[in-house]
Amino acid sequence: MIREGKTVLSNTNRASFDPRAFLAKVGEGKTISKYRKDQIVFSQGAVADAVFYIQNGKIKLTVVSERGKEAVVGVLGPGHFIGEGCLNGHPLRVTTATAIEECLITLITKAAMIATMHDEPKFSELFMADLLSRNSRIEEDLIDQLFNSSEKRLARVLLLLANFGKEDAPEPIIGKFSQELLAEMIGTTRSRVSYFMNKFRKLGYIKYNGKLEIHTSLLNVVLYDKSEMRTRDGAGRQAVSSDKVV
Repeated sequence: MIREGKTVLSNTNRASFDPRAFLAKVGEGKTISKYRKDQIVFSQGAVADAVFYIQNGKIKLTVVSERGKEAVVGVLGPGHFIGEGCLNGHPLRVTTATAIEECLITLITKAAMIATMHDEPKFSELFMADLLSRNSRIEEDLIDQLFNSSEKRLARVLLLLANFGKEDAPEPIIGKFSQELLAEMIGTTRSRVSYFMNKFRKLGYIKYNGKLEIHTSLLNVVLYDKSEMRTRDGAGRQAVSSDKVV
């Protein structure tokens, strides 16, 4: 009976485990730190001995080639893990993580991460769900880079940054994403990004008001091909000139 009672208590405790609450508290093998804008969380080539969880803010992941060329390989926000490569046997970091804005981040040592994943199924589910969603995002990014125009790639990146599809409507992009950063993310020049951003603004797809607001109509750029977009662009310019929202 005592053994059964202990079993029931153990199951009850495990059922009540909240992985996000666990990540939000300092504990054995866990520390929580604030990072100011442009501060480096970890650097490419550094020893990989911990996983990081973003509580607040956005992180830019970059990689530098042997020739010194830098590329942005991702921008991640709250609820995402970074630096998970250490769990796959990578002794060194393959990317550099930099805070785009003020961030609150939990560091979990490799040992603590493995132990928690082993002991807490809900934590493992949270971590695996993030890995799977990011894997899908990488595949979509590759397809986007191979087959879509820079205009469509920019529209898609803006929608992703605004968390399109996760809420009822895209949210304003609070962080200041420079045109240089957007150009690096989609693999084009700053001048092209400037041209498309002005085009999106004139068509009513985006709005500047101290922060960048993304409208659901921007999805049109992703869904329609060039011939359809040219038709819509003409209609859009007429609508803008007559002060009507497209």
